[in-house]
Amino acid sequence: MLTTPSPADGSANVDKARWRKIATDGLWKQNPGVVQLLGLCPVLAISSTVINGVSLGLATALVTALSGATVAALRHFIPNEIRNPVFIMIIAALVTCVDMATNAYLHGLYGVLGIFIPLITTNCIVLARAEAFASKNPVCESALDGLAMGLGLTLVLAVLGALRELIGRGTLFSGAELVFGDAGRALVLHIVPAEANYQFLIALLPPGAFLGLGFLIAAKNAFDAKSGHRALLRLAQPPAHPKPEAAR
Repeated sequence: MLTTPSPADGSANVDKARWRKIATDGLWKQNPGVVQLLGLCPVLAISSTVINGVSLGLATALVTALSGATVAALRHFIPNEIRNPVFIMIIAALVTCVDMATNAYLHGLYGVLGIFIPLITTNCIVLARAEAFASKNPVCESALDGLAMGLGLTLVLAVLGALRELIGRGTLFSGAELVFGDAGRALVLHIVPAEANYQFLIALLPPGAFLGLGFLIAAKNAFDAKSGHRALLRLAQPPAHPKPEAAR
């Protein structure tokens, strides 16, 4: 017996597709670090190690997700004329909570990240998602959009930090003790022996950050171009005809 899909099934499929698109846009297609090129100040300044980059990226993702959900929940009560100041106040309150929590529980990491945690308030990514998406969409979708955008930035910071740390110091996960305590020292990988005193200074300075980000952008564009070319080739191929069954 043939059954027709119910409207509920159709709406569920639409919701899944929309949620998948929001996540894909934030993590890859509209990645704020290598596509939109937003928030470049922390990307270039903090990405000297994996730990620094991932820590600031996760803090940004938390603020972006919470601010998106808050703005979406209050969007009908915020007058259009003063929406940007209200958005900034919401973001500033959330950043203050993250800043104080980091200072209280991860004081060593707080000393390294310094002013860049409070500067999340003025990060283009956070305010842009509140204005462009959260102010026009429901709470759950806005939270997912903010989280995906923040994790997309975290991914860029992690890869860029790994490249700069590996080339500049010959290590990975340096500074893990700032997050995990003394046990984090066991997580540090010395690709180059510590006694060699290896250091490639340009990779640790801002020029190295610019060069590394440029290589990441070029790699993503090349991957997207290759994927698009493969998709066109698949569309150009004629459909395969089923083989006739052998006569019995």
